[in-house]
Amino acid sequence: MGIYDIPLTTLAGAPASLGDFAGKAMLVVNVASRCGLTPQYADLEQLHEQYAERGFTVVGFPCNQFGGQEPGSAEEIQEFCSATYGVTFPMFDKVEVNGPGRHPVYTELVTATDTDGNAGDVQWNFEKFLVAPDGAVVGRFRPRVVPTDATLVAAIEKQLPR
Repeated sequence: MGIYDIPLTTLAGAPASLGDFAGKAMLVVNVASRCGLTPQYADLEQLHEQYAERGFTVVGFPCNQFGGQEPGSAEEIQEFCSATYGVTFPMFDKVEVNGPGRHPVYTELVTATDTDGNAGDVQWNFEKFLVAPDGAVVGRFRPRVVPTDATLVAAIEKQLPR
């Protein structure tokens, strides 16, 4: 099963999959509303808006595994993201990114290596995975790499289908 075939649920409760974005470059991010890195939502939204017409989307997966920093319900998360950061990019149901309950999407993602050649568990909230339009995981950026980082932006631009 590829990353596009894994069943998901949107934050609004609708069935979906990353296959809905096949042919687009994606930046998949585990997000949290009460984290010191939460302001990255603003830059993620900016990236999403800047490159959407060129075949790119940010995709958010709320996660409460790091310090209990995403305790809210789906409705609370949606309201926070919309009201505080104007988030319009797709958001999915809260998932686990590490451990025995790791969501299958993250089972695929964590095989990717970061710039130091390290794969494995997600380190913290706001770890970013770049997925090419064909569904291949082509980049991994650790939590403290901000969405406006020149290396990250260049990697995204390289994957844009148009």
